[in-house]
Amino acid sequence: MENESNPSITLITMDRAAACTIFTRSDGKEARLPLDPSPFEDTSVLSRLDFTPAYGALLATTLSGDQALFEMPLEGAGDQLARRLVVYLDQNQWSLLSNADRGAEKSSEVDRVAAQKLKKWVDQRRIVLPASAGHYFETSKRFSTDKRYDLGLTILQYSRGWQMRDPLQVRRNELHDAFCHLMDRPGRVCSAPVFTLDPDALYAPTRWAGVAQTPTPQNRLAFQTKALLTACVSIDAMLDTQRVEEGPDTGWMAASQRFSDWLDELDQDSQQKRRAIDIHLVKDLQQELAEEAAAAGVPKELFHQWGFKGWVRAIGEAPAVGLFREMLQSRHLNKGTTWRRNDLTDMVYLSCAAGYADFVVCEKHMRDPLQRGLKRMGRSAQVYRRLTDAVAAIEELLEAPPSPVGPAQ
Repeated sequence: MENESNPSITLITMDRAAACTIFTRSDGKEARLPLDPSPFEDTSVLSRLDFTPAYGALLATTLSGDQALFEMPLEGAGDQLARRLVVYLDQNQWSLLSNADRGAEKSSEVDRVAAQKLKKWVDQRRIVLPASAGHYFETSKRFSTDKRYDLGLTILQYSRGWQMRDPLQVRRNELHDAFCHLMDRPGRVCSAPVFTLDPDALYAPTRWAGVAQTPTPQNRLAFQTKALLTACVSIDAMLDTQRVEEGPDTGWMAASQRFSDWLDELDQDSQQKRRAIDIHLVKDLQQELAEEAAAAGVPKELFHQWGFKGWVRAIGEAPAVGLFREMLQSRHLNKGTTWRRNDLTDMVYLSCAAGYADFVVCEKHMRDPLQRGLKRMGRSAQVYRRLTDAVAAIEELLEAPPSPVGPAQ
């Protein structure tokens, strides 16, 4: 029972209209501090943020009265996923879900039913629909402010703060762990979950600094502050009225097209072409391979001794980067492949998701190479191109009786 002589903070509210932060105690008393300067930019649609420290929940309310609830990470709470199924939706599926959730005319009744089921399972804590940095980028660059708001709100409401760790960081973690296993040092592997509530998981530190950063110890208050700030920024950025411009063309699409066209004309069998694709991939990953080998404590002489075969083995045995390799091979080996600007983004995020999620829903031109890659690697994620088919499979799995527990050994 709580000590009444030592009341605790039960609610922290940032109210835009009142221009103050309100701290509410367990004894009902309040303290109000002015919001000066205001953290709400002119382009922000947020009107109020309510955070409950005890329950680890953040409720964001917009100027239109819409709300999004985020689960918050609890330091030392262990696995907050708690055996929920992970369902990763490609961007086009989020658009379909948003239209169905809002009863748009172009959505069908079966899509609306599927949306209702997903929402129910999310509320019942039976599944999670994680958002990724790719979803944030694809949503924030849409031209229509209203459609961007509706789609962003749907992603926030259904994801509830769950996110997929940046695939670039997952790739590094996998390569690091692969080298640890090759060195027979299992105690040095990374343990960062791919689907998580962790603050700052959406974007790898390497996007900012260019090198891997070592996390620093932090106390409970610092952890909560960072988690709260990260969640607020994510919500605010997703719903901001200012559109984000597309980045510059990196030249990846043109280079991939040239490589595919060259392979098409090459008089070699598929195995020889696979080796050429592996060389192409290793060259692309050479910096990550070298840096993560060093982080795992691999001596330079041994790293060079392993050579191409050892590096490819490290790539091929990893769930996410291994699937990326399989998708890359499948698409390059498919004669006449036409590369699109978004293909790299789709492949990076979908291979990461399928490496760890239970279900993935995406477009056909990505589903097919992803399914072939999963089969070649012996992995079990279920991949669908229609949301309704995925929902039916999820429902079947949720309603299946639990597997019998065998006798104690």
